[in-house]
Amino acid sequence: MANTPELQVVPKMFKEAQDFLPINGTDYIELYVGNAKQAAHFYKTAFGFQSLAYAGLETGLKDRESYVVVQDKIRLVLTSPLKGGTDIGRHIDMHGDGVKVVALWVDDARAAYRETIARGAESYLEPETISDNFGEIVRSGIYTYGETVHLFIERNNYDGIFLPGYKEWNTVYNPSSTGLKYVDHMVGNVELGEMNKWVDFYEKVMGFTQILSFDDKDISTEYTALMSKVMSNGNGRIKFPINEPAAGQKKSQVEEYLDFYGGSGVQHIAVATDDILFTVTELQNRGVEFLYVPTTYYDTLQERVGEIDEDIDSLKRLGILVDRDDEGYLLQIFTKPVEPRPTMFFEIIQRKGANSFGKGNFKALFEAIEREQAVRGTL
Repeated sequence: MANTPELQVVPKMFKEAQDFLPINGTDYIELYVGNAKQAAHFYKTAFGFQSLAYAGLETGLKDRESYVVVQDKIRLVLTSPLKGGTDIGRHIDMHGDGVKVVALWVDDARAAYRETIARGAESYLEPETISDNFGEIVRSGIYTYGETVHLFIERNNYDGIFLPGYKEWNTVYNPSSTGLKYVDHMVGNVELGEMNKWVDFYEKVMGFTQILSFDDKDISTEYTALMSKVMSNGNGRIKFPINEPAAGQKKSQVEEYLDFYGGSGVQHIAVATDDILFTVTELQNRGVEFLYVPTTYYDTLQERVGEIDEDIDSLKRLGILVDRDDEGYLLQIFTKPVEPRPTMFFEIIQRKGANSFGKGNFKALFEAIEREQAVRGTL
C-alpha cells in the first residue's frame, strides 16, 4: 500500500482554483472509540476494510493505541485510551464513539497552518516534523466545529506504511473489499444558529465556497426540518455539508444527534462506490443495517428521474434511492447509526454524472430516519 493517497477525479462543476489552501484530498479520518481493536475488526468484517498499520505499547505509546484500516483511498484510524484520565477518554465519555480528526492531504502543512491561523483559525497543533527510517511527515492542525479538528498532512518526503510511529499491521484475516473507493463528503451537525458561523469559517479561514444551500422547505417532513449548506474547496475534492436544526413539531434528527453527541460533530461519512448494487449487497450480507424505504417510493421512480442503467426491482430490493440533476443522476443509501448512541452513520453513494446531494430524496430519507427515532422514543 503506497503511503500517498491517490488524487480523486474532479467533477466537471469544479475548476482548479489558485487558492491559498490547496488540498489534494482526504488523508485519513480518525475516530476516538471505546475499543479500537474491536472497532477495527468491525470495519474489516462489516465494511470490507483491511489491516494497514498499528501504534500502541509495542511502538512506544503509553496512553493510547490506534489501528489503521484501509479500503482503496479511504483510511480510518481507530484510537482508544490505554488508561484512565486521558483527553481521549474524556472525549469518548462526552461524545461516545465518533470522529475527532479529519486529516487533509496538503503539499505544505506549514503554509496551510500559517494561512488559516492568519485568517482566524484556532490552533490545535503547531507545525511539527515527525520522522522514522522511511522519511518525515510535516503536520499541523486547527479546530473546527465542536471538538472536531483538521490536521494538515504533508507527505512529500515519506515512504512508510502510514505515519512515523506506526508499524505495519499484518493479519491473517483480511476480508475482501466491498467496493468502497473514497470519501465523497462528510456532513457536520452544528447547534441552532451556528450554521452560518461555520459557513463563514470555511469561506474565510479555509477558502471554501458555498456550492449548494437547502432550507427547511427543502429538507422537511410533516414533523421535522433542518437547514444545510454545502462547502467545497477550490478543486472540489473536499466537500463539507453543514446542518443545523430548524423549527418543527417534533425533535429532528439533528437535534437528536446534538443531544446524544453532546454538541456539534460529524454526523455522517459519505463513501463512494462504482457499483452500488454490489456494494450494498455485500454490506447487507456482512451485517450492515440500512434505513428502510417503503416500496411505494419506487412506484413513480422512473417518472421522477427518467431512464437509468440499473434495474428498478434490484434497487427496490436493496432500498437504494435515486435522484437526478442537470449533470446526471446519483444512487445513495444510508446506514443506521453504527455506534451505541444514535449519532454517526455512513452514506453509500454512486455518482453517474450528478454533482448534487440527492435533494429529491430528502423527504423519503428523513421520514425513514423519523421512523427509527420513533422506535427509539426520541422523535
